[in-house]
Formats: sequence, structure tokens, C-alpha cells
Amino acid sequence: MKYILSSLLLASLLQVFLWLNSSDKFISPPDAENIIESLSYAPYTKGDSKQFLSEEEIIRDLELLKQFTNKVRLYSAEDSEKVMPAIKKLGMQAHMGLWLSPVAEDNEKEVALAKSLITEYYESLTSVIVGNEVLLRDDLSPDELIVFIKDFRGYVDNISKTNKEAKAKAIKDEIAKEKNRKARAAKEKELKEKAAKEKEHKVLLTTAEIWNMWLLYPNLADEVDFITIHILPYWEKIKAESFEPFFKEIYKKITDKFEKKPILIGEFGWPSQGYNNQGAVASPENQATIIRRFLVLSKEEGFSYNLLEAFDQPWKGVDEGSVGQYWGIFDADRKQKFEMQGSVLVEPYWFTQMTVAALIGAILTFFGLRNQHINFLHAMTYGLAAQGISFGIVMSAVYPFVHYMNFGKWVMWGMGTILMVPLTLITLAKANELFKCTIGKRPRRLIPLDLKSEKVPFVSIHVPAYKEQPHVLKETLEALSKLNYTNYEVLVIINNTPEDFYKAPIKALCEELGDKFIYLDIECTGFKAGALNKALDFINPDTDILAVIDADYVISPNWLVELVPIFDDPKVALVQAPQDHRDGKESLLKTAMNAEYAGFFDIGMVERNEENAIVAHGTMLMVRLSAFNEVGKWNTDTIVEDSELGLRLFEAGYIGHYTNRRYGYGLLPDTIEAFKNQRHRWAYGAIQILKKHWSHFKPSSRTLTRAQKHHFITGWFFWLSDALGTVTSVLNIIWVPVIIFVGVTIPTIALTVPILTAFLVNVIHSFVLYRTRVKADFYHSLLGAIAAMSLQLTIFKAVYDGFVKDRLPFVRTEKGGNSKKSFDNPVKNEIILATLLIGSFIALTMTNHQRITEVYIFSLTLLVQSIPYISAIVLRLIEKSSQKIA
Repeated sequence: MKYILSSLLLASLLQVFLWLNSSDKFISPPDAENIIESLSYAPYTKGDSKQFLSEEEIIRDLELLKQFTNKVRLYSAEDSEKVMPAIKKLGMQAHMGLWLSPVAEDNEKEVALAKSLITEYYESLTSVIVGNEVLLRDDLSPDELIVFIKDFRGYVDNISKTNKEAKAKAIKDEIAKEKNRKARAAKEKELKEKAAKEKEHKVLLTTAEIWNMWLLYPNLADEVDFITIHILPYWEKIKAESFEPFFKEIYKKITDKFEKKPILIGEFGWPSQGYNNQGAVASPENQATIIRRFLVLSKEEGFSYNLLEAFDQPWKGVDEGSVGQYWGIFDADRKQKFEMQGSVLVEPYWFTQMTVAALIGAILTFFGLRNQHINFLHAMTYGLAAQGISFGIVMSAVYPFVHYMNFGKWVMWGMGTILMVPLTLITLAKANELFKCTIGKRPRRLIPLDLKSEKVPFVSIHVPAYKEQPHVLKETLEALSKLNYTNYEVLVIINNTPEDFYKAPIKALCEELGDKFIYLDIECTGFKAGALNKALDFINPDTDILAVIDADYVISPNWLVELVPIFDDPKVALVQAPQDHRDGKESLLKTAMNAEYAGFFDIGMVERNEENAIVAHGTMLMVRLSAFNEVGKWNTDTIVEDSELGLRLFEAGYIGHYTNRRYGYGLLPDTIEAFKNQRHRWAYGAIQILKKHWSHFKPSSRTLTRAQKHHFITGWFFWLSDALGTVTSVLNIIWVPVIIFVGVTIPTIALTVPILTAFLVNVIHSFVLYRTRVKADFYHSLLGAIAAMSLQLTIFKAVYDGFVKDRLPFVRTEKGGNSKKSFDNPVKNEIILATLLIGSFIALTMTNHQRITEVYIFSLTLLVQSIPYISAIVLRLIEKSSQKIA
């Protein structure tokens, strides 16, 4: 416990230290005044659909903005209809916009509404902006746009003329009220002097376009009172630190071209969140710095401007992607993002993130290391890994607090967050195993080689054989006849096999080998478990230990002599030796499969043995008969009766032991199809066991120790992680056309980084531990990794079948040349998935013209997710080549 507490405390303090010493929580851009010339304003709610605010809410917004500016820019007549009453009431001014589109009917309605508003609110208008970026969008031609401008020119001039005539008439009427000639003269002089002092209010006309459109269509300037240009360095892919020289260069181009025309910067701004646009990065620090520097620059240079924009607009996420929502200097809740003077806090949740990350890391460290045999170095490295994982968890968890969420984002974030739970457990379990095996304590429970005993208990060895090739079974039985142990029998259980081809040679061999060999020819139900149960009726009454081996295993003479003495401890009910294979050099395919098997028996089983949590396997297995009878014999309701029996023995409080010494060598599956069928059976059976025994893993259950629960649950999570790998691959493929064709949904960190982290940890885990524990070179480690990864889709199917299908039949693994030729391609589904994932990777990479970092990360994730399916294809190519390497 002292090591756990030490690592927990030190790793947590390191996380806190890094948070406290990170320099990007506060920034200090140049101070600017709180006076802004004009702000773009859109009167919409903060939801992800475009809905108008109420009159009261618009008044509230404008009262807030009036603290900074007396002028706003509106983008459509429809918007203006909602806002202009409040503008007039508060004594503010507006640049009123018309939204022109390619649809003539819509434009007619827009023009009619705009003219009525100009008439009603003429005195509250600074200008009328006829169209916004219509040339950029190619909604209208320059000539068509000019027609609209001229139309409004005439309309506004008429209103101006009418207002002037009305004022003149009002003055005349006022003078006429005076009856006395001298009084009329004095009144006339007074009113004329007053009128001369009053500046005539004139509404100006313009249209708004991105700056280069004015250079492309310079004749447009002849039709407007002033030029309205949009300069948005973010969309021009300009780095934040380079915005000022870029702005000055563009502004000079326009002023040089149109020397006699006033110029308004109709839009200038920077987003506080969203994806990067090549070198332009959307971030709170960049927005605060650029806006404040721009305001200082405007005062120094004396140009007119309108900032984009007042408030964030979450509804823009539907049309403008993950950036359009974040251009406001206030967020959608009307909270100012940054002050105009002093330092700026750009990570508002940093303290909460730091605290929660350190706490989660500490919890992961405690529960990951408790009840394990550790040293300080193992505990410390695991604690650091847990703190790193917790940092990622917090960064993902905070996403909804700093982004505006729509349905698609909630789906992505929720899916990624759910995915993070098993990936976190699996990644930490892999890391734990890696640290334990490399820098942790050496194993201490492996069965020693020098065991001695005065007892020689009777061992009944059971060899179930269903349609087994006679020459393969013959080797197994001959090896058993040479055991150095004396007190044993061999039950050869030929089950459900009517063909004499399989039976006759074996029956004759048993007679030849003597009384120790008992030939059984039985019919039964329940597959292998049913056959083993029926054989119990024929065992020697003196039997103390049951032993089970597969029909293809050639056993070392010392198997029983060296392992039976461990049963002197009455609590020992289970002894397991590893599986290995004698045909691993027969072909490159079998070399790969053999390398894959070795990892489990030299790494996973050794570590599980340390906590009395080994997985029982149906070969090289010995069980105390009395314990076996106590827990209920072989169960036929699962197709992995051996592993299920082992778990029941642990639940009954018995002890199991494991040795990583090889005492037997069997045969590998003949084909990829057989290899996949075998793994499907194991994974399907694991889910059967999980469904049957889940109550024993509840915190309240006392049948298993915490360490045993940890190892079995982690083992099941390994199966589930492979299944989730396929699920997330399919879901990520579905997102690709949304990103490419809709362009509004960038995958969240929860959907990419955990997958990449898990893959990296798996690679390190595999290659380091294969080197240190399996003693495999890089070549064999690579082959083993290919074979292991090739099974992902198979395991997904097995897990799915395990949860939705009951009592699937037992499918034997074809070995020893017993497999039938198949005309189906065993990796056709893997080819489909690999093609889709690689195609998606290429498509995203080639269409990512803005070089968005998140898109590159997502495309890399897709490429990584294709590796298991590529591995299956590679394994199939190896099989097809049939290249012998012996």
C-alpha cells in the first residue's frame, strides 16, 4: 500500500505542477478602449436552430452592446424588422442590410420590406448595405447587383428630398405663425441659423463584399457612397501573429485603388473556437489578442470598421461548420469573452480540470494497483500513465462546456465518451502488465521444477476425440504410453464418430498399448463437455486427479511427475500447463499463429497466476476429482467448458497453479478459417461465461477476491475492446461523407485520441513483452501481432453472437490435415472494411484543403483502424502462398 500511496501522491502532484506552470492560461494583449465603432448583430437565440429573440431579449442585448458601441450592423430586412424598434428606442444607429439571393421572389419580398423600414426608421439608419457577399457567392452578377443599388439610390434620395422639403415646410409654417412682421423676421433668422447648425441626416448606400471582389469589379465603386470591404484573416489562412501586416497591405491596396471613396471595414474578426484553417488557429487567446490589437490599430490609423460580431451564433453550426459559431466577443449566454484591458483568462475551467484530472488519475492508480504485488518503480510508472490518461479524459469531458453542441456533436461526443470507458480500462491494463513484466517484481507463483512428494495419486487422463485423424491421435497415445509416472490410466473417448476409418486403428492401438489405455466409443449430446461427462462413468474408482489433453498433443514423459506433487496442498484444485505446437515451422502461416498463441501463455497467464486467476484450458489441464465433483462436473451450457469449470473452482475458494514450462506440443489450425473458428469459439464462450457468472463479480460478492475479479473482468474487456474496434470503425466510416460533403462536423477528441492511444500502447505492449517474456525476435513478434490483429472482426462477431444468440454449436478446430477445402474467401468482410477505411483516409486527406489538424487526426485514426483488417488480408496472402519455411 505504501508504494500505491507514494505513486498516487507523486504522480498527482506532477499533474498539478504541470497545470500550474503552463503559461497559456493567461495572456496579456495590448490594452484597448471599451469603445467600438460598430458591431454585427443577429437577433437569434442561442439554440442550434435559427429562431428570433423576443422583443425584451433584443432590448436586453442592445442595452448590453450600448456600453461598447452606439451602432450595429444588421444583415437582412427580416432581422431589421425585429431590431429597428429597439434601435430607435435606445437612440442607436444601424447599418441596415438587405439579404439578396438568386431567388427573385425572395428578393422582391426583401426589397419591399427594406423600403418600408427605411421610410419608418430613416433617422436611425447610418447606411443601407444592399447585399452581403452576393458576388462572392455568385448569387447575382455585378450588373444585377447594380440594378438593386440604383433602385435603392432613387428610393433613398426621394426620402431625403421629401424629408428636406418637409423640414423647409415646417420652418415656413413656424414663421407664418408670427403675426408681427418684425417677429416673423426674427423667427426666420433664428430657425435658419438653427437649421444651418444642424447636420443634415443622410443615409448612405453601399454593398458589402470581400476585399478582392472590389478589385475584380472596380466599376461597382461608382454606384456606392462608400466601399464596404470584409477583411477576415482567418479565412485567408493568415497566422494570428501576422494579421497586422496582412491587414495593412490589403487596406492599402483598396485605398490606392479607390482614393476618393470612403472605406468601411464591414467585417473584421477572429473565431475563439473551431478548427484551424491551415496556419490560422481559432482559439480564445488568438481572438482576444487580435481584436484588442485591431482596436488599437484603428485608433492609430483612423479607419472606420465594424467588428464581426457581437454574440456567438450557435445556429451557424449547421451552415458554417465548427467555426461560424464562435466569432462573437460575447458568448451565446451574453457573457463577455475577454476584457478590453488587463490580462485575459483563456482557460476558464483550468482549475477544475486540474483538480478533476489529478483526482481521476489518483483513483485509477489506486484501483489499478491495489491487491497486486508491486515495487516502487512499477507503481510510479503506472501512476504517471494513469495521470496521463486522466488528462485525456478531462480534456474530452470539458468539450461540451467550451463548444456549442448540436445533435451530431452530441452523438459523436457521447459515442466517443462511452468508448473511452473500456479503452481506458484496457489501455491501463495493458500498461500495467507492461510495467509489471519489465520493471516490476518477478513472478513468484510459477510451479517450481524441484517439487517432491511421498504420494503418487491416481491420475485419469481423458483424451476426447471427435473424427480425429488416426495418425495424429496415434502420436498422442504413444507419447502417453511413455510417461514416467506410474499410477495413471488413459481414457480414449471416441465420441459421435460412426466411421470405422477414425475408430478401428485407434481401438487396435489401445489394445496394443495395454491395460492403462481404455477405448470408449460413445454417443452423447453436449459436444466435448457431454463426452467428458459420459466418460466419468468409466474412470478408475481410485482416481484422485482428472487430466485432459487434446487429441493432437504429444506429451513430455515428465508431465505428471513434475506437476502432480503440487496437489499435496488440499486447497489446490487446478493445475494448468501451457499449450504449444510442434508444427509451427511447417509454414509461414503457422509460424504467425504459433507466435500469437505464445503471447498469452508467456505473458497473460503468468501474470494472472500471480493473483490465483488463471484461465483453465482444455488441454494440459489437471483437476482434483473431489473439487470437480463438488462444483458440478463439466457444464454443457457453454462451449468453453474448461474455462467455465476453472471459474467455478475459484468461486468455490480453491487454488489454481500455472507453469510456463512446456510439457506438450499439439498441432496448429490448418487454415485461417480454422484459426478464426477457434477464436470465435473462445470469445463466444467468454461471453457465455460472463452472462452466466456476472453476479460473482458484483462488489457485494465474496466468492472471488478483488484481484480475481480484476483479471477476469479485464480479460472480458479485452474481448469487448476488439468488438468495439469494429463498431467504431463502422461508425467512423459513416462520418466521413458528412465531413467531406456537409463539412460541418469535425470529430471530437473523444472519437480519435483514445483509439490512437490504445493502438500505441498495444504496439508497445506487444513488441516489448514479446521480446522480454516470449523471447521472440522482431520478426516473430511482427508475425504474432499480424495474426492477433487479424482476428478483430471474428471477435466482434463472437461477442455479438454471445449477447444475442444462445447455445451455438461447438465447432471443432480442424488440424492435422483434417480440414475441408473451402471455396469462400475467409477474409472477404475484412477486405471490404479495409477498403472503406483506407479509401476514407485517402479521401479525407486529399479533400482537407484547409489542412485542419482534427481532420488529419481523424484520417490517421481511420488508417490505424484499417490495420487489423489489412492484417487479415496479409495473413490470407501468406496462406495462399503456402510457402514452406521449414
